Amino acid sequence: MQYDILIGIASTFGAGMLAQWVAWRFRLPAIVLLFSLGLIFGPGLGILHPSETMGWMFRPLVSLLVALVVFEGGMALDFRQLREAGEGVARLTMLALPINWVLGSLAAHYVAHLEWGTSMLFGAIIVVTGPTVVLPLLRSAKLQPRVAAFLRWEAIVNDPLGAILAAVVLQLMLLRADIHAGVFFTHTLPDLLGAIAVALSAGILPAYLIRYLFTRDLMPEILKTPMLISMALVVFSLCNLEMGGAGLMAVTIFGMALANLHIPGLTELRRMKESLVVLVVSVLFIMLTADLHRDVLAQLSIPIFALTVVVLFVVRPLGIFLSTLGTSMPWKEKLFVGWIAPRGIVAAAVAGEAGVSLKEAGYQSADLIMPAVFAVIAVTMILHGFSLRPIARRLKLTLSNDPAIAIVGSSGWSINLASCLRKTGVPVLLVDNRSSALLPATRQDIPVLRAELLSQHGQESLEERPADYLIATTADGIYNGMVCGHLAPTMGRQRVYQISPGVARLDFYHGLSRDARGKVLGEPAWNYTLFDTLFEQGWRFSTVEATEESAPTFGTDENRLDILVVRRDGGILIRSAEDNDKSIPQPGDYMVSMVPPSGE
Repeated sequence: MQYDILIGIASTFGAGMLAQWVAWRFRLPAIVLLFSLGLIFGPGLGILHPSETMGWMFRPLVSLLVALVVFEGGMALDFRQLREAGEGVARLTMLALPINWVLGSLAAHYVAHLEWGTSMLFGAIIVVTGPTVVLPLLRSAKLQPRVAAFLRWEAIVNDPLGAILAAVVLQLMLLRADIHAGVFFTHTLPDLLGAIAVALSAGILPAYLIRYLFTRDLMPEILKTPMLISMALVVFSLCNLEMGGAGLMAVTIFGMALANLHIPGLTELRRMKESLVVLVVSVLFIMLTADLHRDVLAQLSIPIFALTVVVLFVVRPLGIFLSTLGTSMPWKEKLFVGWIAPRGIVAAAVAGEAGVSLKEAGYQSADLIMPAVFAVIAVTMILHGFSLRPIARRLKLTLSNDPAIAIVGSSGWSINLASCLRKTGVPVLLVDNRSSALLPATRQDIPVLRAELLSQHGQESLEERPADYLIATTADGIYNGMVCGHLAPTMGRQRVYQISPGVARLDFYHGLSRDARGKVLGEPAWNYTLFDTLFEQGWRFSTVEATEESAPTFGTDENRLDILVVRRDGGILIRSAEDNDKSIPQPGDYMVSMVPPSGE
């Protein structure tokens, strides 16, 4: 038995990470692969039975993993972001969420014939889309900023709110034996309100304690992440002692409180937890799916399929339509947002936890919760994951599909570089925090973003206008390095570049750490002063199509500064002296270089 558990855990971790890598490499929805692996290992081949193999440990383990996922989701909700998102997002959450809950509950009761309590819980669970599912899709889809903001903030807001809604509904269902007029108001309702008060206190007070310890240097850096995780698990466990499921509410509130207290350094800790959550999501999704039984899936295929169809084609579109009545939202955006609503790990985790609790409480349709939710997750992941980009293109709601470059720092020569790239067909975004510096670029119709990329707002604004590569070109080499280091975890360390901070600072041992800066653009001697001086002397950026004769000269001609290559297939190759492999352009590619006046 011991070896069975070890083999099962090792296989789950290995398969989960393999699925995540395959999904990243081929731009597939990871959750679809995880769901498929769970079905294959569990109901399919019958080689993985988590609840049978692990016994009593399975449910507590699932509960703790759920707590970590929901806690991380709560930390993604900053009320400043909600205010800045505007009326559209407010309607998609404050109005669409309850409407979708009611419609989903009605569909579950009348289509799948679930009990009213179980139907209401199903409706509460499926309102959650979740940032862990939506954000990866948005990064690869390159939607227009407005549409991307709708889906992004709806997912962030609905993630904790949906979890809280499901927790409240679950508590009411678990107390159903006492629900009649007299007992409800004398015992059940006070108990419920007491549990909510405990969850609020247990979520908010530890957040203030964390802020006190972190801001007064009473906690070493190495203990901050373990402290947050441990505190979340303690809050979750203690609140569950008060009332089953209250811990889910408390840990969500704990995450939300931390996010809105704006504790310095919390962003770096959040990245560590995001990496942990990727691992937790992979393991949890495979385990919950593998624990499904064949007979349950076989018996529920027809009603679950019908319910899933109604949720996709009636509940969600109707909810979005009703909640956006009277707004200026175009019909194309309503149609698109009404279709795209992939459900993710929070819905699956809550369904797995709730199904076990309801079954023990005597609900006859409790076994239907998890397969019903998983059916919605599987279908939405497949249909929405693979149809998002084609439908967005069809409705003309996407930006260019070609690889885009964000240029940080607006100056005469960086504007000239952006203009040259645009003429070559490369999507460009010029970023600066000074309106006056961006004005000349605006006059040339170059897309601009006024934001500080070292702020959370700036990073989120850049995510809404996704760029595949970044080049930091300000006069401050340290600032360029900070921007590259800040964005490297999300964009990729091999995709962030900066102009040279100085030859001495690039020394491998004594110079700036590679982790604290981007790859050097071109040669180590190409600093800001060089580019600015050459531009004042009349040098300009130019594009030349590579031929068999000129291609081998890329990077070797001293009479020009070769910056990058635009491939015929749409790819981009940015030149750096730090590249181990020196790629040579192919005939038909376009070479972008800074050339003297005589070369124009």
